[in-house]
Amino acid sequence: MTLKVVGAGVGRTGTHSLKLALEMLLGEPCHHMIELFSDPLQVPGWTDAIEGRPVDWSTMPAGYSSLVDWPGASFWPELSTANPDALVLLSVRDPESWYRSAANTIFLVFADPPPEMRGWIDTMRQLFQNRFCDRIDDPAAMMDAFERHNAAVRNEIPSTRLLEWNANEGWEPLCERLGLDIPQEAFPRTNSTQEWRANLGMPEIG
Repeated sequence: MTLKVVGAGVGRTGTHSLKLALEMLLGEPCHHMIELFSDPLQVPGWTDAIEGRPVDWSTMPAGYSSLVDWPGASFWPELSTANPDALVLLSVRDPESWYRSAANTIFLVFADPPPEMRGWIDTMRQLFQNRFCDRIDDPAAMMDAFERHNAAVRNEIPSTRLLEWNANEGWEPLCERLGLDIPQEAFPRTNSTQEWRANLGMPEIG
């Protein structure tokens, strides 16, 4: 199965909502970081990519017609090249809002991972070091990395192939670029900061 959508937007830019939306629109699975926790057999392939060993991007990730979120978003150059007909979807948000959301969710796990996640989080730290920024306690450095990442996608991908999308835009831009009808269902809005923290047993933020 080739990718129809390559998500280049990093985590905490509405990627979980996008996953559900793309699965509704395309009727096929969408890859997201959570897939690695439900299917640990995927971890070695992504570890090979992160550690610089060869992988076959034309078949990775296998069984998905779209991809969003880390780790795939960091490999948008390889994935967009291997899937030349795919729409490249750059999900964005205000950098300060993005950092605040990430710092209250995923960066907390980086700082103190549960034992069962420690190996994968170490691998993700390497991904951040190589392709983003691993100074998670430095807001300026992380926001700069966020903006550099987005600028690189904009500069590399032709506008005819690129969709820059904000979660507030919902269905319309996605459906227009994919040539699909807008569903009657409301656009899925999931995985808020409070929901994310609740799923890991963390206290709410006042």
